[in-house]
Amino acid sequence: MEYVIEMLGIRKQFGDFVANDNITLQLQKGEIHALLGENGAGKSTLMNVLFGLYQPEAGEIKVNGKEVQITDPNKANDLGIGMVHQHFMLVENFTVTENIILGNETTKMGMINIRKAAKKVQALSEKYGLDVDPYAKIEDISVGMQQRVEILKTLYRGAEILIFDEPTASLTPLEIEELIQIMKRLIAEGKSIILITHKLKEIMEVSDRVTIIRKGKGIGTVTTSETNPDQLAEMMVGRQVVFKTEKTEATPKEPVLQIEGLTVKDNRNIERVKNLNLTVRAGEIVGIAGIDGNGQSELIEAITGLRKASSGTIALKGKDITGLKPRKITESGIGHIPQDRHKHGLVLDFPIGHNIALQTYYQKPISKGGIIDYKQVNKLAKAIVEEYDVRTPGIHTEARALSGGNQQKAIIGREVNRDPDLLIAALPTRGLDVGAIEFIHRRLIEQRNKGKAVLLISFELDEVMNVSDNIAVIYDGSIMDVVKPYKTTEQELGLLMAGQSLHTKQDKVGDE
Repeated sequence: MEYVIEMLGIRKQFGDFVANDNITLQLQKGEIHALLGENGAGKSTLMNVLFGLYQPEAGEIKVNGKEVQITDPNKANDLGIGMVHQHFMLVENFTVTENIILGNETTKMGMINIRKAAKKVQALSEKYGLDVDPYAKIEDISVGMQQRVEILKTLYRGAEILIFDEPTASLTPLEIEELIQIMKRLIAEGKSIILITHKLKEIMEVSDRVTIIRKGKGIGTVTTSETNPDQLAEMMVGRQVVFKTEKTEATPKEPVLQIEGLTVKDNRNIERVKNLNLTVRAGEIVGIAGIDGNGQSELIEAITGLRKASSGTIALKGKDITGLKPRKITESGIGHIPQDRHKHGLVLDFPIGHNIALQTYYQKPISKGGIIDYKQVNKLAKAIVEEYDVRTPGIHTEARALSGGNQQKAIIGREVNRDPDLLIAALPTRGLDVGAIEFIHRRLIEQRNKGKAVLLISFELDEVMNVSDNIAVIYDGSIMDVVKPYKTTEQELGLLMAGQSLHTKQDKVGDE
């Protein structure tokens, strides 16, 4: 068997914490090899060892059968290994070409020939069907297009082996499909790919083989065509996973959130939410389904006080909260799981324990006479870490050191612990593995069962269908229709999300 990469018995630890414990991964030439594991299982650590960002304590790496020492990313590049990171390494106010040649510039008489570099970028873009404008600025292009720039960076440096680290975590369904086609084209051109992911659907669709790791240990390697999602999920988390969340029928009561005639503008003064009406009642989960960019972000920001509304009203339990400051809105009874946990959910350089106290640090019993009692902070943090299964070396560990799933669990614990009347869950499972998704869905349904109102915003149709009691479909800033998940299909939702009315209207909220 011809292997282009062999990682044999790799061990990597940080202090007493063993991230990779004797893991073996072998990549065949011309295959897409998925690396599957829970958040925090050690997937990215293993690939960072391969890319030279970390040095292993034990084990060996072979490239094309020859043992190598990969001391840094430049050495990895020299060996034909490129990595497309989950969080893009791009300078926003640079052009596509400037980002691609950064660190790999060639000069003539001290001058960089941008035009020549752009021509090479254009040629690579056309060869692999990436459709990237070499002169576009990063800040002006979509997330999906930025990812293509990262792919071009590796190809520009001559990579034959590409590592994709959670490549679909921030992409829309259409962008995911386009990325899968790009990966298939790369394989057809003779490249080999390691795909780090926890999305079983994508693994089944695109990969040839799968290596599963759990809590830093290698569980095994299987051929994709000889396995199924249930088996992979069980290997990944060590138990059977329930994909469809069990829940009783909702018994909604009085309105908790009432939005009437809401119009909200974005930073460029363009109306993104247009005369929107929406009601969420106690004891129900209302899911908002829609393609990204149809006003979801501006709607959440208006409800939580992060953005001023141009017109309309937002009421919580009959009280007008339109235009109040974020803290006042939070104190009035709203919990917010933000769509970007890094930007708006956590202070990444703070310990996870301090992050858990961010919403209550100024209140009793944590604050006494304006002075923070850190014993109380630690007490709260330990309770939430335990209850929500936040896997961390300790409450004093920096938030950025935790996996995405554990960061999200900490945020959910913080928000739910305050017992809000309305819980806003924006993309609560983005980038998370099946075990974490199952956990979070259960928590949302628990809130509903306690008589709370839950507003779920998600781009995953199966999540909206699975968890919601009613689905409000948003298109171009307005609610197209409100339908019940058991009386509609993904196809009908897709039509509504594209702005087409259905011939037969579904039951609206309240039409019982």
